[in-house]
Amino acid sequence: MRLSDFNTLMADEFGPEYAAVLLRDLAITELGDLTGEKALDAGIEPKDIWLAICKAQNVPSERWHGLNKKPNNRHAE
Repeated sequence: MRLSDFNTLMADEFGPEYAAVLLRDLAITELGDLTGEKALDAGIEPKDIWLAICKAQNVPSERWHGLNKKPNNRHAE
């Protein structure tokens, strides 16, 4: 997953402002209590961060590929 796709998924799911707050402030247990920003800086794949945020925020699994997207689109790469 490209970083631009990650950013689109975040903004689509949470809105741009709240997505920024989540990236900055949410400590993600699945990623060793790193925030999304720190995980990106550490080189963790955006897809892994996205999925961890989805789980932490209880996003329904049918939206993990994006709003109204199917699993086989480019966001699933």
